[in-house]
Amino acid sequence: MRELVVLGTASQVPTRTRNHNGYLLRWDGQGLLFDPGEGTQRQMIHAGVSASQITRICLTHVHGDHCYGLPGVLSRMVLDGVQHPVDLHFPAAGGDVVRALASIASPGLDLRLHPHNGPGQIAPGLEVRPLRHRIDTFGYRLVEPEGRTLLPHQLAAAGIAGPEIAQLQREGTVRGVRLADVSVPRPGQSFAFVMDTAECDGAGELADGVDLLVTESTFSDDDAALAARYLHLTAGQAGALASTAGAGMLLLTHFSSRYTDVSELAEQARARAGLAAVVAAQDLDRIPLPRRQRDSRLAGEVPAPGLQHQ
Repeated sequence: MRELVVLGTASQVPTRTRNHNGYLLRWDGQGLLFDPGEGTQRQMIHAGVSASQITRICLTHVHGDHCYGLPGVLSRMVLDGVQHPVDLHFPAAGGDVVRALASIASPGLDLRLHPHNGPGQIAPGLEVRPLRHRIDTFGYRLVEPEGRTLLPHQLAAAGIAGPEIAQLQREGTVRGVRLADVSVPRPGQSFAFVMDTAECDGAGELADGVDLLVTESTFSDDDAALAARYLHLTAGQAGALASTAGAGMLLLTHFSSRYTDVSELAEQARARAGLAAVVAAQDLDRIPLPRRQRDSRLAGEVPAPGLQHQ
């Protein structure tokens, strides 16, 4: 299963209807928890997800609304008897804060700290890029390896059927027929998490061609001066980011408490988002990962058995 569970959508302070940040990405057998703000543990209960599903925690930066829920989540994992190791990624400059937060959690979890201080891969398929905020901040990008999509008409023409299809996928050739002869490249599914930033190159690199782009939309375009002062994105800037990057779907979040109705922000983003679908997140939303982006789709193309994750 691949889906994003939205645990909170507020920036700086929670509201009656929006909890502090928190996002759980369920990605096959992994559970990546992004930016757990206060109340994340309780929101997980409301969302019907368990602490045992978390295998990796990713912090963009150490402002409180993005990390003060960490001790509670870690303590809950200990209480629930989680035995697997949990990797915690964070900007190296925020190490003192992260270690302090981890130190007040209940002991007994195999927590592995991974500070990063520059762009690059930090785990298989998981990359970071620096963003432009008031303290060191990094966004995250997750991409699965590329695969192949089988073409039924070419399989039939080559006389490959039944168990031989699995053999062809496994070994790459059957009776002189190569996998490349009866398939086309399939891009890996991709996800980007861009939080607390002004416009910058790092945001564009993270968002480039992703299927699902989750990004802050702290301010309305009407409050662009505030966005510039505090180094945040407006809704229109978030939409422009999705359009320029060629993202498939844009999920807006991290809304200022000044907006009780964020539908206007969604419209501002939609006006500049190009072909990207735009959704304003609400607490406890469950967002399935969209279909993979393709440069072209061939008539009759179907996913190879065992390769489709949705």
